[in-house]
Amino acid sequence: MTLQDIADQIQTGLNGTHFDGSLKFDCGDDGAIVLAENKASTMEQDTDCTIRLSQDNLVKLLTGKLNPMTGVMMGKLKISGDMSVAMKLGKLLG
Repeated sequence: MTLQDIADQIQTGLNGTHFDGSLKFDCGDDGAIVLAENKASTMEQDTDCTIRLSQDNLVKLLTGKLNPMTGVMMGKLKISGDMSVAMKLGKLLG
């Protein structure tokens, strides 16, 4: 599964919802997915919040196999920037 595939799945999930703010999933050398203006893309840009994690852990996070709080505590994902934006993502995934 490519990052573009993941971005497309996120976009499908965003349809009919409103995500306020901007968020980047930074997967290091694999690239990044940016959620901004209710769109998911692989275009790099500055965001309110960045979540650094592996592409594998991103898939687990989005499919409910990795709890965000557990991921942070275990060091599987690191959040920087505006934490309130990350909290909104939790509601969107839930």
